[in-house]
Amino acid sequence: MAVMSMPSPIDEQERRVALKRHKFFATALLGVAAVIFLTCRYVESTLGLDDAWIGYVRAAAEAGMIGGLADWFAVTALFKHPMGLKIPHTAIVKRKKDQVGVAMSEFISENFLNAELITQKVREFGIPEKLANWLVEPENATKVSAETGRLTANVVRAMDPADAEQLIQRALIDRAAEPEWGPPIGRLLEQLIADGKTEPLVEEVAQWMHRKALGAEALVVEVIDERMPTWAPRFVQDLVGDKVYRELVSWTASVAATPDHEARKAIRRFIKQLADDLQYDKVLKGRVEEWKQDLLGSEPLQAAPATLWAATSKGIIAAAEDPDSLLRTKVADLAVTWGGNLRDDSELRDSLDHRITGATRFLADNYAPAVAEIISETVERWDADEASDKIELMVGKDLQYIRLNGTIVGALAGLVIYTVSQVLFGS
Repeated sequence: MAVMSMPSPIDEQERRVALKRHKFFATALLGVAAVIFLTCRYVESTLGLDDAWIGYVRAAAEAGMIGGLADWFAVTALFKHPMGLKIPHTAIVKRKKDQVGVAMSEFISENFLNAELITQKVREFGIPEKLANWLVEPENATKVSAETGRLTANVVRAMDPADAEQLIQRALIDRAAEPEWGPPIGRLLEQLIADGKTEPLVEEVAQWMHRKALGAEALVVEVIDERMPTWAPRFVQDLVGDKVYRELVSWTASVAATPDHEARKAIRRFIKQLADDLQYDKVLKGRVEEWKQDLLGSEPLQAAPATLWAATSKGIIAAAEDPDSLLRTKVADLAVTWGGNLRDDSELRDSLDHRITGATRFLADNYAPAVAEIISETVERWDADEASDKIELMVGKDLQYIRLNGTIVGALAGLVIYTVSQVLFGS
């Protein structure tokens, strides 16, 4: 059985001392009334005094004693059986604990968690206006940025790396592995050709060929030397090598300088044919799929989710915790901007208010009964004896004033009644 939550041991001890002190005072006042009553009876019966004032005092003391006893019984009966006697309708808190919990939950549900009442209070509070006026202050926007950064960093740190890596694996790598790569690449390349986006590539290939040719003189001479007959004179080899090199440089320069050169056209035809083959040639598509499987099975790509998450999470946390980062700065700027728009645009405020009240009504309609039910379930799990003791500890001090009032008011009532009877009927 659950134990009800209570104040700290120090506060509990202070409450117990205060309760004992108030109980003692209320009991002492009841004892005083009893002593006065018994003294008056002794004076009347034993000493034979019959002064008028004795009757007034006796009546007041007697009524005060009766009132104090009645209220002592009433207060005690709430939490335990008076004097250990199991009188009906006593120890009410202990016996009716569960019913009290249900009644409390119903009362709170009907009077505090009512959807109409809650939405009305939320609407009266004017959240959009207050939010707008708060956000437009730069220091408050900085607070929003700081809290957003702190929350973002905590969320990222709280995420299990294995879950994040699995998400990356499923969302990126596994999804990329599902379709054939050839046809999409071919269609993309075909669209690039249609848009003229491949011309920079053709231009770069032409320029690259010329740059390589300019620096290839030694290579050309070496290749010529290897292929010339061994009996050929050296000057012939040099002449041939030089001639081939100059022709190569002249040809690549022409390709680089002439947009409609046949070599460029050949490159364009190759790219166009490649785009077509990627879509329709089964052999090439199969080869691309083999390359895809080799790539996906490679160690770097297998380790990519962990590497990507480590780098991404580190970057996010660093940006979230750095007050001068682009992320934090943008959040602060957006807060000020949005606050200004909200302050100046009545339609935006009305829209936000409608959303807030709608969300509040939804929560109240759907979750208020569950919240109220928590009260009854919690009370039901309390230990009956401990619950009675703890509740008495929390409210018992105030209940002792009922006993004091019972004694005092009873004495005054007794005195008034006795006085009226004396006036009407005499001694």
